[in-house]
Amino acid sequence: MGKHTKKVGICGKYGTRYGATLRKVIKKMEVTQHATYNCTFCGKNAVKRTSTGIWECKRCKKTMAGGAYVLSTSAAITVRTAIARMRKAKGLDV
Repeated sequence: MGKHTKKVGICGKYGTRYGATLRKVIKKMEVTQHATYNCTFCGKNAVKRTSTGIWECKRCKKTMAGGAYVLSTSAAITVRTAIARMRKAKGLDV
């Protein structure tokens, strides 16, 4: 088993290599990609990343596309809200 790390968390495996700033960036990515997310279909906190951009719910077995490190990227959220705003303006409230 590895040693307990106080600050670096999952990036402790890199030791003192690659520089502190790069390790902080990698830590943010690795923590988000290994986290579980809420499923939009069944509502459970069971969505895990299977490969780059592919996310699968362990409960309802639905597979969905998303970001490389997070299920829903900030760009996707922006597009989703813009589409909803345009639908509302047209009167096609969904």
